[in-house]
Amino acid sequence: MEKVEESGEIEESLPHPAKPQTPRSVKTKVPEVEVRLYRQGKGPIAIFKSNLGGWDQDQLEVGDILHKYGFKSVYAFNPESGGRGVSILIHPRNGRSLLSYQDGSVISIDGEPKDSPIKPVSKILFGVAVLTLMITYVLKEPPELIKKLYISGGNFPPWVLACAVIVFTRMRKRTKDMLKKYGYWK
Repeated sequence: MEKVEESGEIEESLPHPAKPQTPRSVKTKVPEVEVRLYRQGKGPIAIFKSNLGGWDQDQLEVGDILHKYGFKSVYAFNPESGGRGVSILIHPRNGRSLLSYQDGSVISIDGEPKDSPIKPVSKILFGVAVLTLMITYVLKEPPELIKKLYISGGNFPPWVLACAVIVFTRMRKRTKDMLKKYGYWK
């Protein structure tokens, strides 16, 4: 087969014999670790292989584990002694561990589950209901102090008092915890 180009040169191209062309690819082994996952020291609830990521391929994908199993934090764990170790620190941008791991390692991790948002709300509602019932049954006639408090022409409802008591005690506990955290409360 001949081709004539503008420069006047003749180029020959011979058809190649029928060779099956196989795509060439290089397969590299992705480093991975075996993770034994515990929940509050009980389990293991799951045993799985996890790929290591990062520039050096030596960081555990902790963010994925937290999301998949509903944990708020994970800790190094020794199943023989049943004790937690240090918290596994997570890089805030990529969700990987700050510590490095070796390929083929076996890692035991203990997770702390996330707090349910329904639990504290239901406790508060139950507390308001119980306090309201107690106030209405115990106080058939409201005391003089409450009789003096007239809001929009009516008596002071007992459920408002119950809500105020619960809000005050919750705020006091959170304020106390915050002061302890910063070292202002002993």
